[in-house]
Amino acid sequence: MHEFGLCEGVVDAVLRRADGRPVSAVVVRAGVRQRLQPESMQLAFSTVAAGTPAADATVSLETVPVEVQCRTCGGHTTSLDPLATCTVCGSGDVDVTGGDELTLVSLTLRQSART
Repeated sequence: MHEFGLCEGVVDAVLRRADGRPVSAVVVRAGVRQRLQPESMQLAFSTVAAGTPAADATVSLETVPVEVQCRTCGGHTTSLDPLATCTVCGSGDVDVTGGDELTLVSLTLRQSART
């Protein structure tokens, strides 16, 4: 699972931004070419973040499609299939771009209990 390697960078970014404060939720935007699964991402994040202020955070994954430009008909579409064909004419003669990004979108800090 390559999610563990990717989560190392995500957890580092979360911990820098949280600055020692406990984190309850994280939102990550990932291109479809990353081939991330939400359950695997949560497991990897929890494992990598164990023992840190982000250990119990939930991870939400937003998937970004690839851009598909058809060389046959000139159609331009997006797809959640990294090996997409043209949805206009069905051609496989396409340029597929994007979908490889990984971005920390937001984090939510846990509210401290008031006594």
